[in-house]
Amino acid sequence: MATRILRAASTLQRYSSSAQSRWLSSAPAVALQETLVNMPPTRLTTLSHGMKVASEDSGAPTATVGLWIDAGSRYENEKNNGVAHFLEHMAFKGTSKRSQTDLELEVENMGAHLNAYTSREQTVFYAKCLSSDVGKALEILADIIQNSKLGAAEIERERGVILREMQEVETNLQEVVFDHLHATAYQGTPLGRTILGPTQNIKSITRDDLLAYINNHYKPPRIVLAGAGGVKHNELVKHAESLFSSLSVEYQGEIPIITPCRFTGSEIRVRDDSMPLAHVAIAVEGCGWADADNVPLMVANAVVGAWDRSQGGGTGTGDTSSHSHASRLASAAAQDHLAHSFQSFNTCYKDTGLWGLYFVCDPMKCEDMMFNIQSEWMRLCTTVTESEIDRAKNLLKTNLLLQLDGTTPVCEDIGRQMLCYGRRIPLHEMERRIESVTAEMVRDVAMKYLYDRCPAVAAVGPVENLPDYNRIRSSMYWLRL
Repeated sequence: MATRILRAASTLQRYSSSAQSRWLSSAPAVALQETLVNMPPTRLTTLSHGMKVASEDSGAPTATVGLWIDAGSRYENEKNNGVAHFLEHMAFKGTSKRSQTDLELEVENMGAHLNAYTSREQTVFYAKCLSSDVGKALEILADIIQNSKLGAAEIERERGVILREMQEVETNLQEVVFDHLHATAYQGTPLGRTILGPTQNIKSITRDDLLAYINNHYKPPRIVLAGAGGVKHNELVKHAESLFSSLSVEYQGEIPIITPCRFTGSEIRVRDDSMPLAHVAIAVEGCGWADADNVPLMVANAVVGAWDRSQGGGTGTGDTSSHSHASRLASAAAQDHLAHSFQSFNTCYKDTGLWGLYFVCDPMKCEDMMFNIQSEWMRLCTTVTESEIDRAKNLLKTNLLLQLDGTTPVCEDIGRQMLCYGRRIPLHEMERRIESVTAEMVRDVAMKYLYDRCPAVAAVGPVENLPDYNRIRSSMYWLRL
């Protein structure tokens, strides 16, 4: 779902409290290094038919195991857009071995938790269970992706569920804005389409469409079995060899390849003056997961930061402790009541990305808020200081550790990184990469991706006050003597 994409993108600035920044900067560097180096290693085995098994054994009493599949809405076309998400809904509706009730009872009796989600580039099925039940949980996951019944009655029932879900998404304005942002930034390409698909597709998708998608995309070389917590790597490999050995590597039709998605500077505005608040996103084209510019862009993202009026602080009215950690944009937003909230994001795909900012403001504040955002962006390109970069790096490193708290986030990190990088980047390596970023590097990447670039803009609500596209475009550079 779109929220998950944003959540993943913005997670690096989610915990922006000064206490955390101070904790990391005051922690002895040696102790931190030792902690990172002593993390359990990620072990990797590639099976004979190309499926990868990657795990991190922390010896915990619980475990998370899951299948990360290199298949999402990006691999669909106009006719079957929505099929990957539809399949995710059908996953727990019974297999040739288990009815839906049997499946639910079995999972419940284990005290386990099954879940699945679809993004633009990945489909994920995972289970959280006691470490002694890993084998059972894996057997259920293998059954789900290989033997789903896809019964006619279940398909019709899920059609209704998905259509209702689409209505719910329409009320989540952050999701709506991000779907519009993708639609305009990647217009005419698969990344421009929504994950849920259009209504007419949901109403017409057939069992054959679902089977065709499985047969074309659920192939061993595109699947990673990830495990974290109390998991023994050799046992995972044994389970995988027996449970997934019958997965076919052969393609019946053409082998699906990922086509480059062109970025277009453009905008979508949906003006509705009856709404109380304006919701706006502005982004430039970022870089793909494996691009060397990604880490400096993450640091730049952390410099801009995130802020919410409900957090308090950042006003500079005597509360120096809260003001000291707020980014410049947060100070401006708070002092002049420019926004209710904003968050900088760095959403990555294989070969492209969206780097930008989403904000919510009162109807007549759009222009002032946009002016402050673009001024901050131009400052990143020209005069960002080493002290700001140090603060952003501390924040980023703290969040790196905070977001890997628990077996499920670790498992997710393993699965995603295996698909994005082909390996799991050790935490100490990631920490060194962040640490090596300088103000000059941030200025360089900001000049490359931000300066004098055509942005994509999506705005919903009372947006009369938002400057027109040409004004926004002309503020993407500074003319100075």
